[in-house]
Amino acid sequence: MTSPAKLPLATAIASSLAVVAVSGCATSTIGASPERGEARLAEMLAGRTAGEPQSCISAFAANRLTVIDETAVVYDAGDTIYVARPDNPRSLDSQDVLVIERTGGQLCKQDFVRTVDRTLGFTTGVVFLDDFVPYR
Repeated sequence: MTSPAKLPLATAIASSLAVVAVSGCATSTIGASPERGEARLAEMLAGRTAGEPQSCISAFAANRLTVIDETAVVYDAGDTIYVARPDNPRSLDSQDVLVIERTGGQLCKQDFVRTVDRTLGFTTGVVFLDDFVPYR
C-alpha cells in the first residue's frame, strides 16, 4: 500500500477533503438497532415512491449524506432521496466516519467505502453498497 506521503498532492488533498467533508455528516443514534434504523428510514421516505435502482448518482454535497445505523446510506438531493443499502448492514454505524474514495465524478456503488473511528481515526471496516434507489 502506498503511504499518504507518496501520493500525488491532488490525491492526498482529495482524500483529506473526503474525510473532512463526510466527518460531520453522520448523525448519532444511541442504542441503535436494525428496527430503529428501518423505522427512521421509513419516516424519511414517507409519501415517496421508489424508482429504478442506479449504480451511480450525482452527489456533490457531502453534507447531504446520512448514515442510518445498521440500515443504509441516504443521499438527499432535494426532490429525490437516494438510498443505498450495504451488503452487511451491521457495518454502518453513525459513530464512525465514512471515507469514500470516488473513482469518478459521481458516487457509485463500486467506490471504495471504509469506516473510520471518529475519535481515534483508525479504520473500523469496509462498506460494500448496493445500487442507489431513488425515492421521489
